[in-house]
Amino acid sequence: MKHKIPVIVLCVLTLFAVCPSTLLCGVEMGRLQETDVTVLFEKPLHAAAREVTTIYPDIKAELEKIFGWKLDYSPTVILIRDRKMFQRMVGSTLVAALAVPQRKLIVIDYSRMTSRPFTLRTILKHELCHLLLHSHIENGKLPRWLDEGIAQWVSEGMGEIVMRRNRSVLQRAMLTGSYIRLRHLEYDMPDSGNELLLAYEESKSIVEYILSKFGKKGILEILKHLKDGDGIYTAVRKSLALSLPDLEDKWHKSVSRKIYWLPLISDYLYEILFFIAALLSLAAYSRRLKRWREHKDLYEEPEEDFFNERH
Repeated sequence: MKHKIPVIVLCVLTLFAVCPSTLLCGVEMGRLQETDVTVLFEKPLHAAAREVTTIYPDIKAELEKIFGWKLDYSPTVILIRDRKMFQRMVGSTLVAALAVPQRKLIVIDYSRMTSRPFTLRTILKHELCHLLLHSHIENGKLPRWLDEGIAQWVSEGMGEIVMRRNRSVLQRAMLTGSYIRLRHLEYDMPDSGNELLLAYEESKSIVEYILSKFGKKGILEILKHLKDGDGIYTAVRKSLALSLPDLEDKWHKSVSRKIYWLPLISDYLYEILFFIAALLSLAAYSRRLKRWREHKDLYEEPEEDFFNERH
């Protein structure tokens, strides 16, 4: 996730002001310096920091091969063990990592890396993709939906957002017409949880659509034109021979045709079962009430006959 919260910038400035070790929000940090990457880490995460320096060269080489671009600087990776501290820094409970291209920086909530589906390698690859793209494309030219979608693509569909168990966010939005138009995801991502999840799903989905229809070449052509200074509307038209609104419309129709009802139903399984149980209870009560009304006279007549006989 590309981030711009002022507090993180202040923390970064503090980090670079002190060397070789420093304090981040009052926590003592260690430092590993390699040729390609610098890792700052909470002291108990020394082994994880060493892992970053080990896997970084391969990840960088993989990304450079995919895009044909070089990352010509050494970024800094910060590993945070304290989840609450990380969340205070980024202002969200859904974010597991972030990239700050302007500062050549990646910050990772390492507490998330010990649970599925996150792994240090996939998250590092995702965030490094952001840095690589922004090192070649002028700031403001790369739309957020494309930036996030491509980063999820190269990291095997993995994003830095903590996705909920509910995986049909996009399908529900398509059914209800509440999906987010791409023009609203050009410069920023939503702040609220549900909309943020939807924005990530949309970003991933439309990049997958472009790949399925135009191949990897289509994505690389768009990026090439963005690097050359074109805006996203021009880059899409030159690369795919259709306008961005037409691309969005075709993607929307493609997703709508692939809506699966079972995942949607499973999201509300308990509510559905409760509703069915309520209907069955109501039906059973109605039947008993009907039978009681039908036999009401039979239960009352013997009492009347007995009363008449005694008089």
